[in-house]
Amino acid sequence: MTAARLPRSFYARAAHEVAPDLLGQVLVRIFSDGSRASVRIVEVEAYGPDDPASHAFRGETPRNAVMFGPPGHLYVYFTYGMHHCMNVVTGKAAEGSAVLLRAAEPLEGGDGMVVRRGREGPFDLCSGPGRLAQALAIDRRDDGTDLVASEGLWLETASRTEPIAVGNRVGVHETSRHWRYWLEGSPFVSRGRPGPPTAKRRTLRARSMTP
Repeated sequence: MTAARLPRSFYARAAHEVAPDLLGQVLVRIFSDGSRASVRIVEVEAYGPDDPASHAFRGETPRNAVMFGPPGHLYVYFTYGMHHCMNVVTGKAAEGSAVLLRAAEPLEGGDGMVVRRGREGPFDLCSGPGRLAQALAIDRRDDGTDLVASEGLWLETASRTEPIAVGNRVGVHETSRHWRYWLEGSPFVSRGRPGPPTAKRRTLRARSMTP
């Protein structure tokens, strides 16, 4: 039985509400040759309106325009002159909010990920936002992809039983928003980032993923 895609209504909520619900969901990538890769999301970060750490904080630009579009689209940016990072657009149109996909567990298409990453260890393939994008060949050409309607990239519903850990976002000095979420105990979470000593850990009630 084919898993259902996450519907538009799933994304049309505040970033910090969508973020923990993305954990455990499956991101599917179909390549031009018809091959398939999929990963299970294990770590994310939320970026909302009036958030100094967000790309949207200073308003809309050609680079971040997708963040202000309808929810359920992919926002891809290039950083440090070497890495692409992908985000799921959330909230209302013109709001400017998104969730960064930080790390994932490889499920399908691992051989292709090894080639694209130049790494063989399974824990090195998708354990960081740049690594994840590279493993799935995500770049600026994918910016604006509609995850609800695309035939080549989407998120599927999946069950989750692990507790969720909550902490400060990586590299963000503002600490009032504990908007980094990861699956407790997952070896696929970005390494060297165990979360600050003050990180909160709790099990969050799973919301329905049914369209």
